Amino acid sequence: MVFGDIALNTLVTLLSECQLTLSDLHKINHRNNATSYRFSVQVSDIKQARDRLSAFNIANKIESALLTNAPLLSQPGLLVMDMDSTTIEIECIDEIAKLAGVGEQVAAVTELAMQGELDFAQSLHQRVATLANSPESILADVAKNIPLMAGLETLISELKKHHWRIAVASGGFTYFADHLKELLALDATFANVLEIVDGKLTGKVLGGVVDAQVKADSLQLLGDKYDIPAAQTVAMGDGANDLVMMAAANFGVAFHAKPIVLAQADSSINQQGLDCLLHWLA
Repeated sequence: MVFGDIALNTLVTLLSECQLTLSDLHKINHRNNATSYRFSVQVSDIKQARDRLSAFNIANKIESALLTNAPLLSQPGLLVMDMDSTTIEIECIDEIAKLAGVGEQVAAVTELAMQGELDFAQSLHQRVATLANSPESILADVAKNIPLMAGLETLISELKKHHWRIAVASGGFTYFADHLKELLALDATFANVLEIVDGKLTGKVLGGVVDAQVKADSLQLLGDKYDIPAAQTVAMGDGANDLVMMAAANFGVAFHAKPIVLAQADSSINQQGLDCLLHWLA
């Protein structure tokens, strides 16, 4: 799948470097003010081809995808997305930490967790602990200026036209996930609960941590609740904590993601906004 503005010589180089043999033009889609072309190709090693395609896309600043059995846009489906750095442009805990005066310390731990170099639950407790005694008002300060990721509202609007269900499963916090649910009319959100006593953060999380497995379980739970066929499920994220959820879905999409996620995703979006997904769907 390539967009209509790709140069012919770039397409030829792409096919060569990824060892793809083009057989025919399968479909042309006009979606979201863009045209994409779906070609049928032959490939001997799809994992190797996807790795090469991902590197080619990033090096050439283009979007293209090697797809097999992608969900259909025209039929009801389920999309579950990560929140921080996926549906919104920021890492909420990093922004809270800046206001609490521990920004650099927390950001370093966040990066290690997203790269898969630190256990997520451990990293979450470690980061939240640094926020002890911070005023609850800093959460409101972050929420009121929360920047939505490019293409998010368009993606949600178009999917809803085709009766898709849309949810956020986040290792972040309910304070922000619930804000997004109301703002965007999402079907569900899953996130961690910060303990607040007498208007101050205690540095603790209430209940179990929403980790990689809980994210994956949320996708299964919603698929069952809304009777969505497994073939019509999509999960999208950017960090190591999203990999189990992405594997549980029929179609796992890495969005502006870390290398460990790019290496395991079914497809990726590296340059455009979230609405690029509309062209990845069949």
